[in-house]
Amino acid sequence: MAAGQSRTRDGLLHGLKIDLVALHESWMQLVFPRQRGREHSVLGKWEPTTTSDRLKYQLWAVAGLPLVAAIYPFVLVGLAVRFYASRLDSGVARVGGAGILLTTIIVWGGLTVAARVQFGASTEGFYAVAAASVTAIVASLLALSFRRLGGRVVTIVCSYPFATTALFLPPVVAALYSPVIADTIFPRSFDLAVYFLDNVAPAALAETLRSSYDLEGLAYVIMWFGLAVPLGWLLGVVVTLANVVRPTEE
Repeated sequence: MAAGQSRTRDGLLHGLKIDLVALHESWMQLVFPRQRGREHSVLGKWEPTTTSDRLKYQLWAVAGLPLVAAIYPFVLVGLAVRFYASRLDSGVARVGGAGILLTTIIVWGGLTVAARVQFGASTEGFYAVAAASVTAIVASLLALSFRRLGGRVVTIVCSYPFATTALFLPPVVAALYSPVIADTIFPRSFDLAVYFLDNVAPAALAETLRSSYDLEGLAYVIMWFGLAVPLGWLLGVVVTLANVVRPTEE
């Protein structure tokens, strides 16, 4: 058991070393040619020959060390996100975009019908589920459509944000129609907004938001959409970093 754990630890450390070297070489390649993965190529890795070039090379290499250390945790997150995204892509490839959309409509449509049966004459709960269903279906359709367009920029800027919107917005939209859901969603959202304004947002922005807007009703939807979009961008960026460090076969 100890030997197996030692091999696992050694393999993990070796993988981390390879990743860090690849990330640092990518940093070096921003300024100097033939840096990443060139050890076994015909031309080999470029090395400075003059004193001036050697000084620039060493300074750039040292400057990249803290940056690599700061970025690498995001690379690990990106690898995890890429893993699950690739599984999702495999499912989409097998079923097809139309199949995924049909499944989403069936699931959320079924929930809407069940809500109508469950709540009967009370329209509150039915409207809540129906609104959440429409939000989830539209956001999922947009995320899938932009994903099908392809291209890293389109995927990061459009597909990932709508995917996170499909996760975050339905319960918030439902809370607009259901006091029961609102009692759970809105107080926590308010606490999150207060924390953001007190600890994250610049003082000028926080003051402007507090004086100009009241956090109620539709403002909660706007708030969560405003959180979902940059979170989607962040996920797209960390996956891109993961692709830089560990390119896929594709």
